Amino acid sequence: MKRLFAGIASLCAAFSTASAQSNDFDIWLESFRAEASAAGISETVLDEAFANVTVNQRVFELNDNQPEFSRAIWDYLDTAVSERRITDGRAALAENRIVLSLIEAAYGVDAETIVAIWGLESAYGRVLGDYDAIQALATLGFEGRRTAYGRSQLIGALKIIQNGYAARSELKGSWAGAMGHTQFIPTTYLAYAVDHDGDGRRNIWSDLGDVFASTANYLSVSGYRANEGWGVEARLPGAFDYSLATASNKRPIVEWASLGVEGVRRDLLSSFDPNLRARLVVPAGARGPAFLVFENFEAILKYNRSTAYALAVAMLSDEVAGRSGRAATLWPREDRPLSLDERKALQQALADLGYNPGPVDGIIGAGTKAALRKWQKNTGRPADGYASAAILEALRQ
Repeated sequence: MKRLFAGIASLCAAFSTASAQSNDFDIWLESFRAEASAAGISETVLDEAFANVTVNQRVFELNDNQPEFSRAIWDYLDTAVSERRITDGRAALAENRIVLSLIEAAYGVDAETIVAIWGLESAYGRVLGDYDAIQALATLGFEGRRTAYGRSQLIGALKIIQNGYAARSELKGSWAGAMGHTQFIPTTYLAYAVDHDGDGRRNIWSDLGDVFASTANYLSVSGYRANEGWGVEARLPGAFDYSLATASNKRPIVEWASLGVEGVRRDLLSSFDPNLRARLVVPAGARGPAFLVFENFEAILKYNRSTAYALAVAMLSDEVAGRSGRAATLWPREDRPLSLDERKALQQALADLGYNPGPVDGIIGAGTKAALRKWQKNTGRPADGYASAAILEALRQ
């Protein structure tokens, strides 16, 4: 009987919490409607878009556990650059060679890079996502760490409807509101989507010409350079100064070579312009693979601000083109990824020691990595900025 009462009490509490959240969401939605109206969205579109819209709890869960950031990078790459995805990518490249060649010539973006993004974003069009974009973005805009993103993208989605670019029912995609074969968020669609075939629609949902041209246009505007490649796997000398592996430290290849950095599969100085600028990326720290990456890698990062994602696109594009793309150096697979709470604990430990990692939000960004490098250097460790379970344990001690 006690268990029955406890169960009833638990259900009542859950119902009360859900009811309170629903009321809060309704209040937020009214406020947002005023914001959207001020941005030029008509009442007709607002009524159509928000009819029966509620909070999607699953969106909150996925927002805190994005695979690019929450999984070990080697596990992510195993899935992203799988044999199936490589085989399907080569077939997709061959099947769409004519239109991809035209788009490659027009935008200066390699066909295999477009295909790799297509493969990662929607498995070459097989998985476009079935989340209602309006509901997903309203959920993100209502509560959590990405409310500004949610609101801005929601207004973008409403503009897509209002301008007649797509119907309300077509706006389906990922939990984060990305849509179409290569998963454009609404503001990216509005800024960079292209009507390749001239039919009056920028159709990223079912017109592959528009899909490929839109993707190429976005990368081109982001700084992608024709025939330059994304980068190269590197071999570092012993006693290398890992504090050089920062996002801002871009140097000509000839300077990296003078520091003893070598290419794993290609000779740096004979394969690339010695003056080509690159930065060093060590996504698994001193015990994992290293990469010298060029401006095209930075352009891919503008598509998704995840090193794991950009490496997946880079490696898959090489494999689709028939080159060896996956890392030759072994990953430290015995390591495990830190949970969100552990990432926050690492940041808090750095802050407690006076290293100023920035917000304690569980995001291992530039500020956290810089603080970690300082602590590593001061404690006689390789200053690679790699947040591992062993590093967390050492910080706690």
